[in-house]
Amino acid sequence: MTSADTSRLARSHAGIELGPSAAITMVAAMIGALFAGSTVVTPLYVMYKQAFGFSQISLTLIYAAYVIGNLGALLLFGHLSDQVGRRPMAIAGMGLAIVGALVFLFARGIASLYIGRILSGLAIGIGAGTGTAWLAELIREQSKARATVIATSANFTGLGIGALLAGLLAEYAPWPLQLPYVVYLVALVAIAALLWLPPETVTRPARSIRDISIRPRVSVPSEIRAQFVAPAVTGFGAMALVGFYAALAPTLLAEHLQVSNHAVAGAIFLELAVVVAGTIVITQSLSSRTAMLTALALMLPSVAVLVAAQLERSMLILIAATAVCAVTAGLGYRGSLQVANQIAPQDRRAEIVSSYFICGFAGNALPVIGIGVISTFAGSTAASLAFAAMIGIFALTALYFGWRYRPSE
Repeated sequence: MTSADTSRLARSHAGIELGPSAAITMVAAMIGALFAGSTVVTPLYVMYKQAFGFSQISLTLIYAAYVIGNLGALLLFGHLSDQVGRRPMAIAGMGLAIVGALVFLFARGIASLYIGRILSGLAIGIGAGTGTAWLAELIREQSKARATVIATSANFTGLGIGALLAGLLAEYAPWPLQLPYVVYLVALVAIAALLWLPPETVTRPARSIRDISIRPRVSVPSEIRAQFVAPAVTGFGAMALVGFYAALAPTLLAEHLQVSNHAVAGAIFLELAVVVAGTIVITQSLSSRTAMLTALALMLPSVAVLVAAQLERSMLILIAATAVCAVTAGLGYRGSLQVANQIAPQDRRAEIVSSYFICGFAGNALPVIGIGVISTFAGSTAASLAFAAMIGIFALTALYFGWRYRPSE
C-alpha cells in the first residue's frame, strides 16, 4: 500500500478527507482510552474497600476478574476483526467499555465491581487487538515495528492517564466514586464517534454470519517450545510487575507509607506507565533478545528495591523502585513479544502470539491473587517477599532457557 493509496483510503463516509496521521492518531486514542478504563479504578480500590466492606483477597480477585474478559476476548474474538472489519470490532470494544463504565458509575456492591472489571477486560481484549492490526495496516508502507511502538505506547499512556485522572478527581472533586466515570464516559463517547473517520482496511469483510469463525486457536509447536519458555516467562514477569502496581500500590501507600492521597496513588502509576512507554520508544534499536535478557537480569533488583521501599516506608525509595520496575517491564514486554514473533512459523504466528498473551494475562492476575491471600494470613511484608522470590525464580529460569535456546537469526 503506497502513501497515495493510504490517502485515498483515508476518507470518511461523510466526505471528510482524513490524512493518514490523523487516522493513526484516532486509532491510537482508541487504544489509550480502552486501557485507561482498566486503571480508572486503581486509586479507587481503597475507597471501594471501605464503602463495600470487602477483604484484601476480594480486592485482588476483583482486579483479576479483568483477565477473564481478556481471555474471553482473546480466545473467542481474537481474529474476528480480520473477518468482519476493523471498524465494527473497534466500535464493539468501545461499546463494551461504555457499558462497563456505566456499571462502575452505578455500582452498589461488590458484584458490580466484578462485572465492571470483566466488561473492561473484554473491551480491551477486543478493541486493543483490533486497533493494533488497524494501525499496522494504516502505516503498512513504513516500518512494521512502528505500529507496535505506537500501540504499546498508547496502551501504557492510557493506563497512566486513567489512574492519574481518577486519583485527582477522587481527591479534589465531589462524588469521588462517580465523577471519574462520568468524565471517562464522555471521553469514550467522543472517541467512539471519531472512529467513523479512519478508513476501513479490511477490503473483503464476511458477508454472512456463516462465514465467521470464532474457534479458539492457541498452541505452541513442539519444535519451538524450549525457545518459547523465555519470552513466555518474561511476559509473565513483566505483567506481574504492572499488576502489582495497578492492584496493590494504593494499599501499600496507605498502610506502609501512611499516604492516603488518591492523587498520589494515581501519580505513582502514571510514573510507571510513562517510563514503560518511554523505555519502549527509546530502546527500539536494542535487539529483541538483548532487551528480553536485560529485563530478566533486572527483575530481581527491581522487586528488591520495591520490597525495600515497603520495609523502609520511604516514598523516595518507592519512586526509584517504580522507575526501575517500569524499565524492566518495558524492556521485558517489548523484547519478549518480539522474540515470540521471531520464533513463530509464519503459518502459526497468531496461535503463538495468543499463547504468549495468555502467559502475560496470567502474570497480570495470578501473582496479585497470591499476594492478597498471603497478606491476609501472613502479612503484607511476607506477601511482598514471596512475590520477590517468585519473580526471582521465574527470571532465573527464563534466563537459562533464553541463553541456551537462542532463536535462529
